[in-house]
Amino acid sequence: MKPNFFIKSIFTCAFLFSGLQIQAQDWPNLNRYRAENALVGQPDKGDKRVVFMGNSITQGWIEKRPEFFAKNPYINRGISGQTTPQMLIRFRQDVIGLQPKVVVILAGTNDIAGNTGPSTLEMIEDNLASMAELAAANGIRVVLSSVLPVLDYPWKPGLEPAEKIVTLNGWIRSYCEKKGFTYLDYFTPMADDRHGMKKELTYDGVHANEEGYKVMEPLVQEAIKQALKHKPKK
Repeated sequence: MKPNFFIKSIFTCAFLFSGLQIQAQDWPNLNRYRAENALVGQPDKGDKRVVFMGNSITQGWIEKRPEFFAKNPYINRGISGQTTPQMLIRFRQDVIGLQPKVVVILAGTNDIAGNTGPSTLEMIEDNLASMAELAAANGIRVVLSSVLPVLDYPWKPGLEPAEKIVTLNGWIRSYCEKKGFTYLDYFTPMADDRHGMKKELTYDGVHANEEGYKVMEPLVQEAIKQALKHKPKK
């Protein structure tokens, strides 16, 4: 083995180990939006600020459709790959601390995929409920989104998530009705006859493409309007 190759390998391993250490130390990625949150500041009186909390589908939204956020009082707080327990940990700083009128929560698909370990539907439901109830306790109106349709995860094939997503969405709808939150149904207009995502709306069967976001945008805007009209049930 050549000395230069050996030295390069040591530095590569050290770099990877350092990255894993950082990830382990900041598992919920609390540092991702810390600086941005400080710059945002508090809303002016009468502002109808909305925070979008989610995973790569939310993060990808502002990357593919930045004008949607730029022309509206919307703040994107999506982080790729995240699961509901990670979002719950960062919920205070990335949502409550920004004092929005409304929070739009889109989460759960990565839990079903097992991104941070095995997760039951009940565990996902508990985390969604905790985020929603934290928001409501702080005077923030809640929009809980259905999980987008998925037939299979490219990074973890064979999990057969479609029917789990249908079941979870049924719970989200019922929970919103019980608590007086707004249920946002992306699933119905985006699903095909096998409960996967329509091919024209996605680039990988999981994430929306630009056409997918064009379907989602009027739906979320209507949901925000509804959330602003109705106070949650006590």
